[in-house]
Amino acid sequence: MLLAVDVGNTQTVFGLFDGAELTEHWRIATERHRSGDELGAQYKSFLDLGRVEGISLASTVPQLTRSYQEFAERYTDAELLELGPGVKTGITVRYDDPREVGPDRVANAVAATDRYGAPCIVVDFGTSTNFDVVSAAGEYVGGVLAPGIEISMDALFERAARLRKVDFVEPPSVIGKTTVAALQSGVVYGFAGQVDGIVTAIRTELGVDARAIATGGLAELIYPHASTIERVDPFLTLEGLRLVWERNH
Repeated sequence: MLLAVDVGNTQTVFGLFDGAELTEHWRIATERHRSGDELGAQYKSFLDLGRVEGISLASTVPQLTRSYQEFAERYTDAELLELGPGVKTGITVRYDDPREVGPDRVANAVAATDRYGAPCIVVDFGTSTNFDVVSAAGEYVGGVLAPGIEISMDALFERAARLRKVDFVEPPSVIGKTTVAALQSGVVYGFAGQVDGIVTAIRTELGVDARAIATGGLAELIYPHASTIERVDPFLTLEGLRLVWERNH
C-alpha cells in the first residue's frame, strides 16, 4: 500500500492507495511542531502502518519535513519520497526558479494532465487559492496565488468588530436579508466571481480554452456558482503524489 500525504499550511490530507485505487482517505489539521513520534502516534490511530510499503509526501511546511523522515524511519518499513527538486514528475516546470513552486502545485499539475489532458488549469481552494496552469505542450507554465477563503474571512472578522464568524455554506439568495446571509453570499459569489475572472484571463493569455478543474476543501462550495470550473476532483493532489511515486520506481 502507498500512503500519500499532502501537508498544507492549514490542513493535511492523506490516503492509502492499493495500486491506482484510493481506498481510504482522511483530512486533519496541520500542526507545525509535531515530532516524528507524535506523527507516528497520530497515523497509527488512523491506519495499520504495517501495510504501508511506500510514502509519497508533499509538504508546504518545512518544519515538518524532518518529522516525517523520523516518522517513516521509526514507525514504518516504507521508503519516503518527498516531492521536490530532483524528483521525476514527468512534467517540465517553466518557472523562473522551479524550486519556488510548491510541491502540492506540481502534484496537482501532474494529476490534472494525466486525468484530463493538456492544456488545463487547476484551482485549489486551500490556505491560498492557487491557480496552476499547464500549457497545450504539457508544461507547467506558472499560475496565480490569491488569498484563500478562510484566511480572507478571518481577516475581515478580525478588523470588523460587529461581524462574527459564519459557517461556510451556500446562502438562500444572493441578496442577504441578515448579516450572516450577506457574509455567506460574499463568500460564495465573491470567490466564484474571482475564480471566473482569473480563469478567463488565463485562458485569454494562453490563447486556448483550457479545462479548469477544482480541488481543495471548499471547492464543492464554490463550484456550482463558478461557470468556468468544469468539475471538482477532491483528491487530485493525492493522485498526483501516487503518479510521482510510480514515476520514480
